[in-house]
Amino acid sequence: MVQKSELTLFESLKNGSDEAFKEVYQKNKSLFLSFARKYGLGQDDLLDIYQDSFITLYENIQDGKLVKLSSTLSTYLISIGKYKILDRLRKNKQNVNNELVLELANQKDDHLESFELETKELTPEEVLLEKYFNQLGEKCKAILVMFYYKKYSIREIMSAGKYNSENVVKSQKSRCLKTLKQLFTNTPKK
Repeated sequence: MVQKSELTLFESLKNGSDEAFKEVYQKNKSLFLSFARKYGLGQDDLLDIYQDSFITLYENIQDGKLVKLSSTLSTYLISIGKYKILDRLRKNKQNVNNELVLELANQKDDHLESFELETKELTPEEVLLEKYFNQLGEKCKAILVMFYYKKYSIREIMSAGKYNSENVVKSQKSRCLKTLKQLFTNTPKK
């Protein structure tokens, strides 16, 4: 359960309070940096990532994407940050440690499960996509999520999924996508 002080800060952020903005920023900075140091980036990179993550958190609150707080703000912030860290490692062309990829791939996305999105009516195509995606096998779903949503490289998927080669991953991804497209194509038109 989220503490009352967290909920008060959250409500203040929703209302655009400068004091709440500063308080949440300062309160979470050292915690975030302690978490992020294990990924081997420099202090300047970590500060940039923290600021980007904090802005994303704030924008999600202001834009109504985060409407109800059911975890701490720091949990949500760190969940955002772990993907930004991986993106930074990729952009810096650093070798991304396979254990790191596995760790990030296997971690629960607390920020995705800990808040309610403002419910938007899905288009008929989106409803079908969700339906057909759920009909795919677990390996197919995992590959498509890692590649298209989490932006993992073929090599990272190979490591995370314990595949023998990049070609195996490419052909598996291709088959999964083809299956999904066929399900769409075979849908009777109304």
